[in-house]
Amino acid sequence: MTDTPIRSGRRPARALPLAPALRLARPSDTWFKPALSVVAASAAPQLTLLALGRLDLVMYTMAGSLCALYGHGLPYARRAGAVAGVVLGMTASLAVSLVAASLTASTAVLIAVGALLAAAQKVLCDATRIGPPGHVIFTFVSSAALFAPQRPEQIPGHLALTLCAGGFAWLVAVAPALVRREGPERRAVTRALEAAAACAADPGPRTRNAAAAAVHAAWQCLLASGRPTPVRRALERLVVHAEAAFATPRPGGGTVDPDRLRAWAVQARARGPVPTPPPAPGTADELYGIDAERAVLRAPEGRRAARRALLHRLGPGSPLLPVAVRTLIGCALAGYLCAALGVGRPYWAIVTAASLYQANITLSWNRTLQRTLGNLLGVLVFAAALPVSRISPLALVCCCLFFGFAAEALITRNYWLGSVAVTPMALLILEFGGAHPAGELIGDRVLDTVLGAVVGFLAATLVTNRRAAGRVERALDALGRAVADAERAGADPGAAPAARDRARRALTASLVELREAGDTAAGEWWQRALPEQRLLAAEQAGHRTLAATAERRGPGRETPPAAHAPSIGAE
Repeated sequence: MTDTPIRSGRRPARALPLAPALRLARPSDTWFKPALSVVAASAAPQLTLLALGRLDLVMYTMAGSLCALYGHGLPYARRAGAVAGVVLGMTASLAVSLVAASLTASTAVLIAVGALLAAAQKVLCDATRIGPPGHVIFTFVSSAALFAPQRPEQIPGHLALTLCAGGFAWLVAVAPALVRREGPERRAVTRALEAAAACAADPGPRTRNAAAAAVHAAWQCLLASGRPTPVRRALERLVVHAEAAFATPRPGGGTVDPDRLRAWAVQARARGPVPTPPPAPGTADELYGIDAERAVLRAPEGRRAARRALLHRLGPGSPLLPVAVRTLIGCALAGYLCAALGVGRPYWAIVTAASLYQANITLSWNRTLQRTLGNLLGVLVFAAALPVSRISPLALVCCCLFFGFAAEALITRNYWLGSVAVTPMALLILEFGGAHPAGELIGDRVLDTVLGAVVGFLAATLVTNRRAAGRVERALDALGRAVADAERAGADPGAAPAARDRARRALTASLVELREAGDTAAGEWWQRALPEQRLLAAEQAGHRTLAATAERRGPGRETPPAAHAPSIGAE
């Protein structure tokens, strides 16, 4: 697969979409989880400060409270560590900003620090794949702190407030485990079943790729979920059925019943027992392979391999580096331009520019439109809400909590709709330190938004990401190796069943990575033309091998006592 020649030449810039970027989507099935979490994590610290008469300290507690937005797609065993890392990262970012603010009043220096922090936050969040909301929350907090008056002796107390609020946010993030321990795993498996049902009912490249990604995500969630439980065992059996459905789809469903998969998805998503399907061919081998893989990942060597993979994503050849350079240049230029025009809060321009940078230019253009429209509408909402917020300090706290909830409730439909709520919340935070002229706040925010969006997107177009095509090449090579390994394991009668299943899961992961790399490169400008025929041939070969390995599974040897029960693990 690596011998196919690549077409030379440059692929011209594609037309940038307009209407699709602003079109509303269906809300996420878990939109209420981050929305409720951020309200719960913010309410207690803010009401405590209200009772103490120190609402001027809200910025520091909010830095910790916003950490409750992260990790909602992760199983609780993994979420606990991820959110703790977010809290520590947020505190470290805030510490750098507070120290810089206490040491210098130079706007030029502070903008440079803000741009460097934004670039570092972008790279680290993308490399660790923490998000949504990714790096934007970090940049929002650290950039605002850069331009807040600060004395060195105040820093320890302010950081202590952030850590305390972050600790409470951690409790909010992991507390649902006491009620529904396998909730994230159930949602991941539900998505895999629904995607597999769509693929079985209507086989095609789009549904097949979506099913591969959903099944891969479900396996990754189950692998990270900790020790097996009866509920997780039932969920693993459901993923085996989902995997068989997308690996060997047949028009109209064939031997794979999409309605049965959808019915299992409804039961798995609900709060009742998890359905226990009959063992699919090779279920015993698959579950044995999952246990072996889970043990490897939890062993010291597995953890070292994960650290090496993270360092590789941050290394000199990382495709993330051009995006980091875009972030650095765009944030710095936006901040300096706003400062030159006399805007008193250039950090808004820094945050606007930082929020634009996505995986490629096309996605960055979409975010530019969404951010600009959302912010401009948001200042109108702020103008309407400001008189209400000034009725009393409690009214101000309630307004901020309301907009925090609304932002997370709306943002999954489209980023611009969420920004309509984020903008007034960000402006109202300034009111905790004292009232400001409404006209000044609105004028500064509009100017910062427009300048940040224009300069930020200009930086995205000028700083090319030629490594996007290189990532496709590496993904093609990796897929070729994964196909060869899967074919070798499937053809070897002496191969261990666990080895065959690991090879098949590695092949699925390679197909997902190739599709992601191809989509990213397809939206990038000014790079060599993509080997589109080779991409298509590689994907077809990978899915053929995946189907062949699924069909060569032997009959299941496992018939556990619970297999004949209708369900398991009522919660």
